[in-house]
Amino acid sequence: MQGIHLGNIVLGFVAFLFSLCVHEFAHAWTTERFGDDTGRYQGRITLDPRAHIDPIGSILFPLLGLVGGGFIFGWAKPVEVNPSRWKNKVVANIVVSAAGPISNLLLALGAVLLLKLLVVTGGIGRGDVLGMFSGRELADPQALLGLAEPVLIFLRMMIIINLLLAVFNMLPIPPLDGSHILSSLLSVVSVPLMEAYESLRPYGFFIIILASLTGLLAQVYLPLMRFFLVLLFSLL
Repeated sequence: MQGIHLGNIVLGFVAFLFSLCVHEFAHAWTTERFGDDTGRYQGRITLDPRAHIDPIGSILFPLLGLVGGGFIFGWAKPVEVNPSRWKNKVVANIVVSAAGPISNLLLALGAVLLLKLLVVTGGIGRGDVLGMFSGRELADPQALLGLAEPVLIFLRMMIIINLLLAVFNMLPIPPLDGSHILSSLLSVVSVPLMEAYESLRPYGFFIIILASLTGLLAQVYLPLMRFFLVLLFSLL
């Protein structure tokens, strides 16, 4: 399994696209729970990729990252919300913003539980599962009627991609989900402080790029990624 293979690219792209769709679906579904049906009218309460795909962010950038064997990065069309329809604006903004990252954490948990099921039923050895995350070859590539390798690759990608989406989107940098959560919390503590923080929103993209180029972004999210990986794999 050395190098970049077409099968790995396809599996990674499917995992990434599905995870993006679930993320946006979660935002649209949750905002409706608070009285805002904008997402439903725009057809966003669905897992159909056509409703969420951004040609550049959902197709081009992820494929370039997968083909290059490097950092996979991308985005879907953001779900529009109408805060004036929310019953409780502060709570709604926090919960709706957190819904996307939480959905990704649940997908990662689901992938780990599937791995656990395969281990318990004897379909895949525990060593094979852990080895996939350290680059080792499968001890028995013919397990699961020869499907062990693609199954493990897909589940591994689901875990890594969803943890990445969850952790990255929870960073309090505009326009990421974490920025909306922090802004809502600041509005309760101090409106002037919230307004000062909101003044950074037009520059959020440049902040992300600068933090990425300087390595600061990786220093923040990589330890969080490791923490969640250890937490999830404690289930195995």
